[in-house]
Amino acid sequence: MTRTLLLSPHTDDVELGCGGSVAKFIEQGHEILWIAFSVAEDSLPAGMPKDTLAREFEKVVQGYGLGEEQREILGFRVRHMSEHRQEVLDHLVKIRSKFSPDIVIGPSMHDYHQDHQVVANEMVRAFKSSSSIISYELPWNNVRFDSQLFVPLEERHMQRKWDALQEYRSQMVNHRGYFEREFIFGMARMHGVQCNNTFAEAFEVIRWRL
Repeated sequence: MTRTLLLSPHTDDVELGCGGSVAKFIEQGHEILWIAFSVAEDSLPAGMPKDTLAREFEKVVQGYGLGEEQREILGFRVRHMSEHRQEVLDHLVKIRSKFSPDIVIGPSMHDYHQDHQVVANEMVRAFKSSSSIISYELPWNNVRFDSQLFVPLEERHMQRKWDALQEYRSQMVNHRGYFEREFIFGMARMHGVQCNNTFAEAFEVIRWRL
């Protein structure tokens, strides 16, 4: 069984970057561990309870058919992860020892969000000698992205991704373009064309162990 570790600096990053692939991996029988480093309490719209994103994330995990033991929410403050770089690394090293992932999926090394940079860098430090490492695409944060690996997807995988994103009602009120169905499915169609499939998600390869 393939053990796959998902690293999400904030609760919605994995779903946005590779939510369709997650659905496919679960369907294929991967053992999943999903880590959310921050629930971004300080970024919530005014008046929303502080645990809003944590509750939304729990619904997402349940929607994918995963149990409580397959997810972990950490308490890092949004946009302040650089102050806790060593703590991030220490936690990843513990996960490496306990879970021993075959594949680690996290943000791109070319992602310019400050929290994403920390997770990407510490991900490589922690797993460079032990696991295959690939990065998902968040084009609004990337100045560049090298589409080196494609995961072909079926419509059911994309629908699961879309259903997951719909749980983040707190983010819908901001009317961000990357939460729109047209954008989500359009990008997947573009990558599908690149690999001769209807839909696909693209990844950068940092390290691959055969």
